[in-house]
Amino acid sequence: MQPEFWHKKWASNQIGFHLPEVNPHLQRHWPDILIPAQARVLVPLCGKSLDLLWLVGRGHQVLGIELSEKAIEAFFSEHQVQPQISEKDGFKVYRADSIELWCGDVFTLTAEDVADCTALYDRAALIALPPPMRERYVAHLQQILPQGVQGLLITLDYDQVQMPGPPFAVVDDEVQRLLGGAWQVRVLEEQNVLSESGKFLQAGVTRLEERVYRISPL
Repeated sequence: MQPEFWHKKWASNQIGFHLPEVNPHLQRHWPDILIPAQARVLVPLCGKSLDLLWLVGRGHQVLGIELSEKAIEAFFSEHQVQPQISEKDGFKVYRADSIELWCGDVFTLTAEDVADCTALYDRAALIALPPPMRERYVAHLQQILPQGVQGLLITLDYDQVQMPGPPFAVVDDEVQRLLGGAWQVRVLEEQNVLSESGKFLQAGVTRLEERVYRISPL
Protein backbone atom coordinates (compact mmCIF):
# COMPACT_ATOMS: atom_id res chain seq x y z
CA MET A 1 0.00 0.00 0.00
CA GLN A 2 1.19 3.49 -0.79
CA PRO A 3 1.35 6.08 2.04
CA GLU A 4 -1.47 8.07 0.43
CA PHE A 5 -3.84 5.15 1.02
CA TRP A 6 -3.40 5.34 4.80
CA HIS A 7 -3.41 9.13 4.87
CA LYS A 8 -6.83 9.06 3.16
CA LYS A 9 -8.12 6.46 5.62
CA TRP A 10 -7.21 8.63 8.60
CA ALA A 11 -8.34 11.85 6.91
CA SER A 12 -11.79 10.37 6.24
CA ASN A 13 -11.91 8.63 9.64
CA GLN A 14 -12.21 5.21 7.96
CA ILE A 15 -10.38 3.52 10.82
CA GLY A 16 -12.33 0.35 11.48
CA PHE A 17 -8.98 -1.27 12.15
CA HIS A 18 -8.61 0.83 15.32
CA LEU A 19 -9.70 -1.07 18.41
CA PRO A 20 -11.48 1.02 21.08
CA GLU A 21 -9.94 -1.12 23.81
CA VAL A 22 -6.64 -2.79 24.62
CA ASN A 23 -6.15 -5.91 22.53
CA PRO A 24 -7.15 -8.90 24.70
CA HIS A 25 -4.45 -11.11 23.10
CA LEU A 26 -1.81 -8.63 24.20
CA GLN A 27 -3.12 -8.61 27.77
CA ARG A 28 -3.37 -12.40 27.88
CA HIS A 29 -0.05 -13.40 26.36
CA TRP A 30 2.46 -10.58 26.85
CA PRO A 31 3.05 -11.27 30.57
CA ASP A 32 3.90 -14.91 29.78
CA ILE A 33 6.86 -14.13 27.53
CA LEU A 34 8.80 -12.55 30.41
CA ILE A 35 10.04 -9.47 28.63
CA PRO A 36 11.92 -7.28 31.15
CA ALA A 37 9.97 -4.30 32.41
CA GLN A 38 12.64 -1.92 31.16
CA ALA A 39 12.54 -3.30 27.60
CA ARG A 40 11.95 -0.87 24.76
CA VAL A 41 9.16 -2.18 22.52
CA LEU A 42 8.95 -1.44 18.79
CA VAL A 43 5.34 -1.13 17.58
CA PRO A 44 5.20 -0.71 13.79
CA LEU A 45 2.15 0.98 12.21
CA CYS A 46 0.85 1.74 15.69
CA GLY A 47 -1.94 4.18 14.82
CA LYS A 48 -3.44 5.58 18.01
CA SER A 49 -3.72 2.19 19.66
CA LEU A 50 -4.52 1.91 23.35
CA ASP A 51 -2.04 -0.96 23.40
CA LEU A 52 0.71 1.65 23.58
CA LEU A 53 -0.48 2.86 26.97
CA TRP A 54 -0.93 -0.69 28.20
CA LEU A 55 2.70 -1.47 27.36
CA VAL A 56 3.82 1.67 29.18
CA GLY A 57 1.75 0.54 32.14
CA ARG A 58 3.86 -2.63 32.19
CA GLY A 59 6.93 -0.44 32.65
CA HIS A 60 8.13 -0.49 29.05
CA GLN A 61 9.55 2.24 26.88
CA VAL A 62 7.53 2.31 23.64
CA LEU A 63 8.68 3.28 20.15
CA GLY A 64 5.70 3.49 17.80
CA ILE A 65 6.06 4.09 14.07
CA GLU A 66 3.12 5.60 12.19
CA LEU A 67 2.66 7.16 8.75
CA SER A 68 -0.30 9.32 9.71
CA GLU A 69 0.44 12.45 11.69
CA LYS A 70 -3.29 12.76 12.30
CA ALA A 71 -3.26 9.41 14.12
CA ILE A 72 -0.35 10.46 16.32
CA GLU A 73 -1.89 13.81 17.17
CA ALA A 74 -5.18 12.09 17.98
CA PHE A 75 -3.41 9.71 20.36
CA PHE A 76 -1.92 12.49 22.46
CA SER A 77 -5.02 14.67 22.26
CA GLU A 78 -7.38 11.91 23.36
CA HIS A 79 -5.19 11.18 26.37
CA GLN A 80 -4.70 14.87 27.16
CA VAL A 81 -0.92 14.67 26.88
CA GLN A 82 1.23 17.45 25.46
CA PRO A 83 4.20 15.84 23.68
CA GLN A 84 7.54 17.36 22.86
CA ILE A 85 8.07 17.46 19.10
CA SER A 86 11.38 17.20 17.29
CA GLU A 87 12.89 15.95 14.04
CA LYS A 88 15.14 12.92 13.61
CA ASP A 89 16.43 11.43 10.35
CA GLY A 90 13.35 12.32 8.37
CA PHE A 91 10.90 11.41 11.13
CA LYS A 92 8.78 13.84 13.12
CA VAL A 93 9.16 12.60 16.69
CA TYR A 94 6.45 13.05 19.32
CA ARG A 95 7.73 12.25 22.80
CA ALA A 96 6.02 12.16 26.20
CA ASP A 97 7.47 10.27 29.14
CA SER A 98 7.88 6.62 28.10
CA ILE A 99 6.26 6.92 24.67
CA GLU A 100 7.86 8.05 21.43
CA LEU A 101 5.71 8.06 18.29
CA TRP A 102 7.67 8.63 15.10
CA CYS A 103 5.75 9.95 12.12
CA GLY A 104 7.22 8.49 8.97
CA ASP A 105 7.87 5.39 6.88
CA VAL A 106 8.84 2.21 8.76
CA PHE A 107 11.03 1.23 5.82
CA THR A 108 13.35 4.16 6.51
CA LEU A 109 14.12 3.04 10.07
CA THR A 110 17.77 2.20 10.61
CA ALA A 111 19.55 -0.21 12.91
CA GLU A 112 20.71 2.79 14.93
CA ASP A 113 17.10 3.93 15.42
CA VAL A 114 16.07 0.63 16.99
CA ALA A 115 19.37 -0.42 18.58
CA ASP A 116 17.86 -0.37 22.08
CA CYS A 117 14.61 -2.15 21.14
CA THR A 118 14.57 -5.63 22.64
CA ALA A 119 10.89 -6.42 22.02
CA LEU A 120 8.45 -6.28 19.10
CA TYR A 121 4.67 -6.04 19.08
CA ASP A 122 2.99 -6.32 15.67
CA ARG A 123 -0.80 -6.32 15.66
CA ALA A 124 -1.40 -4.11 12.66
CA ALA A 125 1.67 -3.96 10.43
CA LEU A 126 2.08 -7.35 8.72
CA ILE A 127 -1.64 -7.66 7.95
CA ALA A 128 -1.72 -4.10 6.57
CA LEU A 129 0.71 -4.94 3.77
CA PRO A 130 0.16 -6.82 0.48
CA PRO A 131 2.43 -9.84 -0.19
CA PRO A 132 5.43 -8.11 -1.84
CA MET A 133 5.54 -5.48 0.90
CA ARG A 134 5.24 -8.16 3.61
CA GLU A 135 8.38 -9.78 2.26
CA ARG A 136 10.16 -6.43 2.27
CA TYR A 137 8.87 -5.52 5.73
CA VAL A 138 10.05 -8.71 7.42
CA ALA A 139 13.42 -8.58 5.65
CA HIS A 140 13.82 -4.98 6.84
CA LEU A 141 13.04 -5.90 10.45
CA GLN A 142 15.50 -8.77 10.31
CA GLN A 143 18.14 -6.42 8.99
CA ILE A 144 17.75 -3.63 11.55
CA LEU A 145 16.60 -5.25 14.79
CA PRO A 146 19.27 -6.31 17.29
CA GLN A 147 19.83 -9.96 18.16
CA GLY A 148 17.59 -11.43 20.83
CA VAL A 149 14.39 -9.50 20.06
CA GLN A 150 11.21 -11.28 21.12
CA GLY A 151 7.55 -10.41 21.24
CA LEU A 152 4.10 -11.00 19.79
CA LEU A 153 2.66 -11.05 16.27
CA ILE A 154 -1.10 -11.12 15.59
CA THR A 155 -2.46 -12.08 12.17
CA LEU A 156 -5.74 -12.69 10.37
CA ASP A 157 -6.43 -15.62 8.04
CA TYR A 158 -9.41 -15.79 5.69
CA ASP A 159 -10.19 -16.49 2.04
CA GLN A 160 -8.65 -13.47 0.30
CA VAL A 161 -10.86 -14.14 -2.74
CA GLN A 162 -13.92 -13.29 -0.65
CA MET A 163 -12.68 -9.82 0.34
CA PRO A 164 -9.77 -7.63 -0.71
CA GLY A 165 -7.47 -6.31 1.99
CA PRO A 166 -6.40 -4.54 3.99
CA PRO A 167 -6.36 -6.12 6.45
CA PHE A 168 -4.83 -8.89 4.40
CA ALA A 169 -4.99 -12.61 5.03
CA VAL A 170 -1.66 -14.00 6.19
CA VAL A 171 -1.65 -17.78 6.41
CA ASP A 172 0.43 -19.70 8.93
CA ASP A 173 2.74 -21.14 6.26
CA GLU A 174 3.65 -17.63 5.15
CA VAL A 175 4.36 -16.49 8.71
CA GLN A 176 6.63 -19.49 9.27
CA ARG A 177 8.42 -18.91 5.96
CA LEU A 178 8.90 -15.18 6.43
CA LEU A 179 9.98 -15.15 10.06
CA GLY A 180 11.27 -18.66 10.64
CA GLY A 181 14.75 -17.93 9.35
CA ALA A 182 15.47 -15.37 12.07
CA TRP A 183 13.13 -16.29 14.92
CA GLN A 184 11.45 -19.21 16.55
CA VAL A 185 7.77 -18.70 15.73
CA ARG A 186 5.12 -20.50 17.77
CA VAL A 187 1.33 -20.24 17.65
CA LEU A 188 0.00 -19.36 21.10
CA GLU A 189 -3.67 -19.05 20.21
CA GLU A 190 -5.98 -19.46 17.24
CA GLN A 191 -9.51 -18.12 17.45
CA ASN A 192 -12.50 -17.90 15.10
CA VAL A 193 -13.54 -14.24 15.27
CA LEU A 194 -15.93 -14.03 12.30
CA SER A 195 -19.00 -13.47 14.48
CA GLU A 196 -17.33 -10.38 15.99
CA SER A 197 -16.30 -8.85 12.64
CA GLY A 198 -19.13 -7.01 10.92
CA LYS A 199 -17.01 -5.83 8.01
CA PHE A 200 -16.07 -9.39 7.11
CA LEU A 201 -19.59 -10.72 7.56
CA GLN A 202 -21.01 -8.00 5.31
CA ALA A 203 -18.42 -8.84 2.66
CA GLY A 204 -19.52 -12.49 2.67
CA VAL A 205 -16.39 -13.88 4.30
CA THR A 206 -17.13 -17.38 5.61
CA ARG A 207 -14.04 -17.96 7.76
CA LEU A 208 -11.92 -15.57 9.83
CA GLU A 209 -9.19 -16.82 12.13
CA GLU A 210 -7.02 -14.66 14.34
CA ARG A 211 -3.65 -16.12 15.31
CA VAL A 212 -1.26 -15.02 18.01
CA TYR A 213 2.39 -15.91 17.62
CA ARG A 214 5.24 -15.76 20.05
CA ILE A 215 8.47 -14.62 18.41
CA SER A 216 11.61 -15.77 20.20
CA PRO A 217 15.32 -15.82 19.37
CA LEU A 218 16.57 -18.99 17.66
